[in-house]
Amino acid sequence: MSAIEEPFAVGTSPLHRRNPGIKILAALAISLPAATLQHLPMATAGLVLGLVLAVAARLPLRPLVQRMAVVGLFIGFLWIFLPFSLPGKTLFHLGPLTATQEGIQLCLLLTAKSFGIVLTLTALLATMPITSLGQGLQRLGVPQKLCLLLLFTWRYIAVIRQEYLRQHRCVKARGFHPRTNIHTYRTYAWLVAMLFVRSWDRAERVHQAMRCRGFTGTFHSLVRFHRSTADWWLLALAIALGAGLLAGDIALQMGRI
Repeated sequence: MSAIEEPFAVGTSPLHRRNPGIKILAALAISLPAATLQHLPMATAGLVLGLVLAVAARLPLRPLVQRMAVVGLFIGFLWIFLPFSLPGKTLFHLGPLTATQEGIQLCLLLTAKSFGIVLTLTALLATMPITSLGQGLQRLGVPQKLCLLLLFTWRYIAVIRQEYLRQHRCVKARGFHPRTNIHTYRTYAWLVAMLFVRSWDRAERVHQAMRCRGFTGTFHSLVRFHRSTADWWLLALAIALGAGLLAGDIALQMGRI
């Protein structure tokens, strides 16, 4: 049973070789200002920046498109409702619904921001294994228990999924067919309850096994990350780009651009 796949973690690009802690800070320096942008030109600039980072990281195209498709699915729901929900200048009518310029502009803004942020986070965070991410978070002062929770969740969520699939096959083999009735509700409640019970049992066994191996609450990595000049340049560039996006947005807000 394998853990969650990491299609972007293996590579030889310059971003793959950077220090995990620096990449986390760089991701925050860009994504946080990008999330606060209120004007479409700067949101578009953030999207272009995300594309540049994705190209620099040499991300495999197919997994990247699949990830963007998931984001696009959620954005698509916004395009169904927002253009017809905001008052403003009328652009066109669709039956009894009226699409406004303000609604379309808001959809474009949210679309550019969402894709730009996801591309940035993928290029900077997904280009390292989850174990390196946990180590980087711990080096940045994130509470150790949260880092352990992240690592254990990554390691065992696939195991829990396999356990659910096994139980689901068992009830299907006994002739279960889901319907809208009390028997179906009870069956699914039993599935969830048994999944919790078996997960608890597995957690107990894992905890006992780790204690037998001398685990004291700290994972000791065999890999040591060092901060190089290139790492500091990456962080400085990320801070400058994030500040530039924010400054440009403020300038647009004040009417100076």
